[in-house]
Amino acid sequence: MERTVFLVDMQAFYASVEKVKQPHLMNKPVIVAGDPKQRSGIVLAACPLAKQEGVKTAEPIWQARRKCPTLEIITPHMELYLTLSLEITKILEYFSDLVEVYSVDEQFIDVTGSLHLFGSKQAIAQAIRDEIFDAIGVEARVGIGPNKALAKMACDQFAKKNKTGIAELNQSNIKALLWPLPVDALFGVGHRMNTHLVKMGLHTVGNLACYPVDWLKKRWGINGEVLWRLANGIDPSPVVPKTHQTQKAIGHHMTLPHDYQREADIKVVLRELSEEVARRVRRQDYLGMTVSVNLQSHRFGSKEGFNRQLALTEPTQLSSKIYQAAVILFSRHWEGYPVRGIGLTLSKLVPKSTQQLSLFDEPQAEEDLSRIMDLLKERYGLTAIMKASSLLDAGQAKARANKIGGHSR
Repeated sequence: MERTVFLVDMQAFYASVEKVKQPHLMNKPVIVAGDPKQRSGIVLAACPLAKQEGVKTAEPIWQARRKCPTLEIITPHMELYLTLSLEITKILEYFSDLVEVYSVDEQFIDVTGSLHLFGSKQAIAQAIRDEIFDAIGVEARVGIGPNKALAKMACDQFAKKNKTGIAELNQSNIKALLWPLPVDALFGVGHRMNTHLVKMGLHTVGNLACYPVDWLKKRWGINGEVLWRLANGIDPSPVVPKTHQTQKAIGHHMTLPHDYQREADIKVVLRELSEEVARRVRRQDYLGMTVSVNLQSHRFGSKEGFNRQLALTEPTQLSSKIYQAAVILFSRHWEGYPVRGIGLTLSKLVPKSTQQLSLFDEPQAEEDLSRIMDLLKERYGLTAIMKASSLLDAGQAKARANKIGGHSR
């Protein structure tokens, strides 16, 4: 039996929530954006009226204002958005127990076993849209497919652009609908991969789908085969509920308020990221084996920057071990360019109960101290106890302590 998978996406989620919250904004062009005084002063979400004026997500506020002088600019309320996202999950779970949260405003739902209860695919999709609008006041778009990849592309490329808010991609129509699209319309093709594919003469999804898979594998290994499969509408991955509760990696990314150029300043942020990642790893009682550092240049689109990882000799949840590995990666790969964004991730997570004790290292004292610091932060706030380096001008921990994802609650 062929599966029926939906990707349910909220239209301009943050901006739509703000319009529901403040009805006087309903017929005005609205964007939700970070602090204009900081580097985070970019558009996080733009309502359809703002998009009609050419405003785009991720562009600077000044640029958006130039396009639409009448813009209403709202600071984000991340706690509210996360709460409503959970409410949407509960609505979807009425239609199926197979709901997978993909992001704060996108969720997969497998309704294969629910068709006999609710009717046709189109009927269920419309019922979902109606329930979300009645409960939250936000328009949803639904992509339908026999797998997650086609459902995602049906939503992004078609449901978001038609009046019904519903679209379907399957094996009977991908050649007519999906293959003529530019190759970067394919799920998983980012800016750099798009550049490589176009240089190979693969300008459309169809070009990629018809390219010899062995040649793609020879160049990119398993990733080359995955791209070929996606272009041909092949994706066996299941819809897995509660994936956010069984994490494979824990990371934190920070967009800096200005370009950092000094090695010492960047290391201050790396230390703060190590502290935050370690705290979250301990809270979930994990250990991690691989540290990854992502550095972004101040120039978007350039080749400056890196994303590298380092395997540890043994799994850890200590910030000191994470920071040591991060500094090694930074020292090896940073080439002196100004830095705009820094990310740090601990991956290959395992439950702490599986930890093997070392004959030569005794981490217990540091672990005990770390847990005491965690308790202090939980009770009195993240700024209750900090590394002294966070009080330097380069430190960001204090400024970000009361934010979610770098934005106001």
